This record gives sequence, C-alpha cells and structure tokens, in this order.
Amino acid sequence: MRRYSVFAVAREALRHHIGWERAWASPEPKPSYGVIVVGAGGHGLATAYHLGRNFGITDVAVLEKGWLGGGNTGRNTTIIRSNYLQDPSAAIYEKARSLYETMSQDLNMNVMFSPRGVMMLAQTQHEVRGYRRTAHANALQGVETEFIGPDRVGELCPIINIEGPRYPVLGALWQPRGGTARHDAVAWGYARACSDMGMHIIQKCEVTGIESENGAVTGVETNRGRIGCGKLAIVVAGHSGHLAGMAGFRLPVESVALQALVSEPIKPCMDVVVMANTVHGYMSQSDKGEMVIGGGADGHNNYTQRGSFHHIEETVRALVETFPIISRLKMLRQWGGIVDMTGDRSPIISRTPLGNCFINCGWGTGGFKAIPGSGWAMAELVAKGEPGPLAAAFSLDRFREGRFIDESVAAGVAH
Repeated sequence: MRRYSVFAVAREALRHHIGWERAWASPEPKPSYGVIVVGAGGHGLATAYHLGRNFGITDVAVLEKGWLGGGNTGRNTTIIRSNYLQDPSAAIYEKARSLYETMSQDLNMNVMFSPRGVMMLAQTQHEVRGYRRTAHANALQGVETEFIGPDRVGELCPIINIEGPRYPVLGALWQPRGGTARHDAVAWGYARACSDMGMHIIQKCEVTGIESENGAVTGVETNRGRIGCGKLAIVVAGHSGHLAGMAGFRLPVESVALQALVSEPIKPCMDVVVMANTVHGYMSQSDKGEMVIGGGADGHNNYTQRGSFHHIEETVRALVETFPIISRLKMLRQWGGIVDMTGDRSPIISRTPLGNCFINCGWGTGGFKAIPGSGWAMAELVAKGEPGPLAAAFSLDRFREGRFIDESVAAGVAH
C-alpha cells in the first residue's frame, strides 16, 4: 500500500487526485479464519491491528454489521486522558494515551492528536479532596497530573467564570498531556493498516448466531453465510449483552444512551478540554471552531442513537453557569451513542465461559480514550489465551469474587 506523505499529496494535486488508492479493501468473506473480531469500531480494529503487529497473526476477519466506525467511535467527544484513580485503570489508560502520541506515525495516518491538556474542575470541597487524592495516586502510578488553583485555571481557560453564581471554581486536576484526536481518522488508520497486513474487513456483515462444539467456539452465522473461526473476539460495546446471549452466557452490563452536541463554529476561545463534574458537563473546541459539549448518560436503559431535548436543556443550562460565553450559541447537531456500563464503571477484557471466545466491553463513556491500550491488551489475551498485565484485573471473575475496580467517581462526569 502506498504511503501517505507530503510528496504524495503534491503529486496527486498535480494530477487532479485521480491516483489515490482505496484506504482498505472490501473482500468477500472466506469460509474460515484463525480469528474473527466482531465489531469494526476503534476497539475491534485496534485488537486486529495489534494481533498482527505484536503477534504476527494476520488470518483475521473483522466483521461489522453496519459501516466501519459508525458506532460509538464516530459518536463521541474525542477526549483522551489517563488521570484515573485505581492502578489497573491508570495503567491501561496511560498505555493508550502514550500510544496516541505516536499513532499518526505508526499508522501513517494523521489522527490529529492534540495534547492540549485536560482540566477536571473542582467546584466543591469534596471534589478538591478527591482530586488531590487522585493527583497523589497518579504520581505513584507515573501519570503526569497536578492539582492547580483557581488562578491557574483562569490562565489556562480565560472564558471560565471562576467565581460562579452557585459553584465557584476551587481548583482543578490538570493533565497537560491529555487532549483530543480525530475519531474517524483513528478508525480509518487502523482499518488501513489491518488491510495492508492482509486482514479482511467485512462491512454489512451482521452476526446472527455463534456456533460451538465441545464447549468451544467453531464459527459464526452471519447474514452473508457461515464463517468458521479458531478464536472469536467480541468487541461490540453497547451490543455486548446481545452477542454474549448468542454465545450462551450473561454479562453484568447495561446499555444506555450517552448524548452530546456541537455548536455553530466560532473563533478560537478555548484551547484546553474542561470537564465539570458538579454541573455535569464537559466542553472543548474543535479545529473547525465548534464547541463540543457532552454531559451524563441517560437514566434508563435504551439503545437509541438519537438526542433528546431534555438533555440539551439540562447540560447546556449547567455549562452556561461556568461558561457564560456560550449562552447565545446555536446548536449545530446532536447525537447519541450506545454505551455499555458495568457496576464498577470499569471495563471487561476477559475469557468467557465459551472456550476460545473472548470479550472486550464495559468501557461506558470512556471508550475512545482507551482504544489503543484496549486493543493492545485484548490482542495479547486472544493471542496467548491468557490475560497480560494490562488486562488481568479486568476479568469477568472479579464480579463473582468482589474484586471491583471502582471508578464511578474518579472517571469524571458520566463514567
């Protein structure tokens, strides 16, 4: 596959861009594969990529019932951070953050990673204590964060109303190497790299059943026929419970919608990401000038990918108190993603009761930031059959044994 470069852009510009190749192939499915990954979102594609890059396993098919990156990967607010409280969480998110820093070079695709910094505002004394605790934990974990005062918050983001009518800003947990990336480009980059390694990315291929024999998976039924496999990796986010049911086991997850919206584009006014847990919202400015706004997950189980008026009102009303400048902005578009939530708000990367079947789910609202680290850990699990250091703590067994990884507070606004 031809590499992207400034010289390639110049060459194609001179010949009216008629020489660009397809970024990835669209082959017909083979009768069987060594590994089938269900789900061509960021986590599924990252799993396939690291199977090839780290372990040399390229007899892989990635099956997607819709279009590549059309689920939560294309329906998030693109925030990347690793300032989590618990050691297992900090390890996998920091692995992901570090991989984002070199992803454009690794994939030969500009994913527009922008380490602009992430601030998590402390607007109550309880949050001040909590974030100071997290900063101390991060120091022990090797994650670069610090607790900063309100003056420093105002310097980093001048549009914040520090005094606040109800919730003054008392400080913030600041991660200078956090930031954002282009969500679509992450999926496209992984897909292009996987296709270049000879893997098959098969869109419009819905899994309708999972076959097993003697307690181990043997293949999947799809709307394009049966496809055999030696190993099966289920990486389908909010639909994980549905696929697990096909495989004959249940998951401790529930699916809810998480909504977000963007405003009309305006001139640059904010060059950091700000999360405000007390007023329940977070905001950043995109490269096009839009204010990217998100809030909490729906309070009821559902599979909708649409927005709703009450969430616009609830989230924007809260953020206007902290960012008065946005009060007259018009909304440009709104969307929802189906997130899979566990009881301890931490993911599942685990073997399953079905032999040679593995699952990666439960990322809730924190999935995008974890994509590279998740793929690294899941690929190791699938290749070796045993979890590596990043995945060991996130097994299904922890719910039976009471080894919860509680991130319900440290993870921020909704997760």
